[in-house]
Amino acid sequence: MMAGKKNDRLLVRLQRLKAKAASVQPNDRAQLTALLDDVETLRDLLMRECARLDQEINRASVRGTAITAYGRSAQSVRALRRGH
Repeated sequence: MMAGKKNDRLLVRLQRLKAKAASVQPNDRAQLTALLDDVETLRDLLMRECARLDQEINRASVRGTAITAYGRSAQSVRALRRGH
């Protein structure tokens, strides 16, 4: 469950950024620049996590296909042994 904890931390960071964005004054360029940098950093982390999840989903799909193929093969071997 390491990924779950990491996802929780990313969500907490996002919530903190939302709170920080609400308190930033529109004319404070330094705070706006820092906020934009924090948002971009979090965005990069979220994009990496999305890519990791996409890879995990693809691996699970390949495993599912392999399991299905193995099952069909096993059924056909059993049918041949029974003489069908």
